[in-house]
Amino acid sequence: MRKTGLMGGTFNPIHNGHLMLAEAALAQFHLDEVIFMPSGVPYTKSAAEVLPGRIRAEMTALAIRKQPRFSLSVMEIEQDGNTYTYRTLEQLRTEHPDTEYYFIVGADSLFHMKEWRCPERIFANCTVLAAVRGAERTMDLERQARILKEEYGAEIRLLDTKPVDISSSDIRRRIAAGESAAREVPEAVLTYIEKRGLYR
Repeated sequence: MRKTGLMGGTFNPIHNGHLMLAEAALAQFHLDEVIFMPSGVPYTKSAAEVLPGRIRAEMTALAIRKQPRFSLSVMEIEQDGNTYTYRTLEQLRTEHPDTEYYFIVGADSLFHMKEWRCPERIFANCTVLAAVRGAERTMDLERQARILKEEYGAEIRLLDTKPVDISSSDIRRRIAAGESAAREVPEAVLTYIEKRGLYR
């Protein structure tokens, strides 16, 4: 079975924290690849809140171009209407029955996955890799993982990563204020943002 990691999100914009998380998943769980999948319009947001999918996909492609085991999927961007994780996973499993999927999420997401649309169908189609950001959160994450396993049969593994205090919303705010985001955003992505005057 091929082992494929999935990094989903709006990537508005993609940043170094996303890349570090994907690299950690590759190394710790011996994945064959990680697919970055910018969302279409998440049902929790309106289209006005995020840049067009094509632009977010172009930024993502620039960010991952130097890592041969990273790839881009525009599957969700090309869907009409809202996108849902459970639908994406079910489609991928149908199209690639010889692949095991590992859905990579930040620590905070694990505490909200019960609120996502059809969580039982998400957990039925992937193993969740949840980032541990600091030793003090590990016990909380382990407890939440047990709850989700008991309730949904979820397979959850903890992903050991360095604490990274980066958020796309903070990057957008800083760019809008004319501040530098060079530490948080890959150089090629930052050049793209500056040339197009995004987030200003």
